[in-house]
Amino acid sequence: MTQVNVHEAKTHLSRLLDRAAAGERITIAKAGKPVAELGPIVGDRELGFLSFHTPDSFFEELTDDELAGWE
Repeated sequence: MTQVNVHEAKTHLSRLLDRAAAGERITIAKAGKPVAELGPIVGDRELGFLSFHTPDSFFEELTDDELAGWE
């Protein structure tokens, strides 16, 4: 795993995102202490003991009736 400091991450964010999208995990450190991690997003996610898949329809716009239900 690669570790970069905040300044390097800000300077090369686009390159780091490309590397993360290709599957690499990159740690971002502040004053030498790891504080965040960049990595690829995959379709199936795991949360604790739960495993789930987010369907593509989740990201579609809501209908007016669906929006009204949230108000």
